[in-house]
Amino acid sequence: MKKYLLFVIASFFFSHAGAQIDPSLLRRVPKDTSRLPMNMDAVYNRPFLQMGKLPVALGGYVEANYQYLSEDGKSEGHQFQMRRLTLFVASTIYKRIKFLSEIEFEDGTKEINIEFASVDFELDPLLNLRGGVIMNPIGAFNQNHDGPKWEFVDRPISATQMLPATWSNVGFGLYGKKYTDNWVYAYELYLTNGFDDKIITNSENKTFLPASKENKDRFEESFNGSPLFTGKVAVRNRKIGELGLSYMGGVYNKYQEDGLTLDKKRRVDVFAVDFNTTLPGIKTSINGEWAWVHVNVPDTYTEQFGRKQQGGFVDFVQPVLKKSMLGFENAVLNAAVRLEYVDWNKGTFKSTGGNIADDVISVVPAVSWRPTSQTVIRFNYRYNWQRDILGNPPAKLAGYQFGISTYF
Repeated sequence: MKKYLLFVIASFFFSHAGAQIDPSLLRRVPKDTSRLPMNMDAVYNRPFLQMGKLPVALGGYVEANYQYLSEDGKSEGHQFQMRRLTLFVASTIYKRIKFLSEIEFEDGTKEINIEFASVDFELDPLLNLRGGVIMNPIGAFNQNHDGPKWEFVDRPISATQMLPATWSNVGFGLYGKKYTDNWVYAYELYLTNGFDDKIITNSENKTFLPASKENKDRFEESFNGSPLFTGKVAVRNRKIGELGLSYMGGVYNKYQEDGLTLDKKRRVDVFAVDFNTTLPGIKTSINGEWAWVHVNVPDTYTEQFGRKQQGGFVDFVQPVLKKSMLGFENAVLNAAVRLEYVDWNKGTFKSTGGNIADDVISVVPAVSWRPTSQTVIRFNYRYNWQRDILGNPPAKLAGYQFGISTYF
């Protein structure tokens, strides 16, 4: 299946590359900049290229990097990585009927994922229907994850190892927005397929929500027949910024089969808050989110499987220089830092009352250069402190990362 998909995509691009295409027929699909963009708009707020009167627009982005990391003096040496290649295909089927798909190739072609493939019916600004493969709007990063938008090579730890980054499922839902002067209010409500019991039966030997991404059958059927609900409300002010509150929850275990009760219903519930703003005058960008995870773990499991988790990140990005550089007009040089924390097992041991550790702290200073707003060259220095469940002296990871990411 992977080889067939690669053949189809390659054939499409090579057939167009070899043809004599008049550049005047190619045009960028304009973005709607008249209103306040929000995280929920990220799926469409991307550059697309359309040729003539073709009914589809194409786009995508690519990420590649080099890194040298060592943990407690041990290193795997110099590493070059092709993190991901993502392709977008969008189409306006009729006046208020839109389709957009996002296909991602990770680590070369080690993984091929359909991250988004939905049809939107725009009935009213406050009432729109979406159906297909939906990106569950928990926090902000899950929706607004495109590499060229960030000054950091790695995605946030809390979004990739505590929450399942680019978490998407098949389902349906409603969304809408309302504009009032400098304010915009928005909501999203979805019912989709959801998690499975891999969140507590996985190779990590701990509560690990991203393990459910391994279940490709979730795009075909529900693991237990119970829908996962995801809802988010957000408000944005032109001068203050955007605040979002989101929730995702549902039953994760198979509690019955063929009418036979196997277990009681066990839930996973996630709450998240996200905020982003730009300070006036100095133009400092602040972007962060925090999430809380609650999992009903069976009593037969040991305490290394966390029933509560929490964590998040905050990014500070400061433009240092904005001018024409090396022939690029309006190029920007940024200084940035990311602060991260994740506690995979929040609580105390029943036997001793002592604190359960199993957490990580990370600091990532960065320098990035943007020759255009859609392309970033970034240099990071990562430093992590990670403790095991017993709270022993932390393992220390440090190293350098250099990467590029661009829309195309």
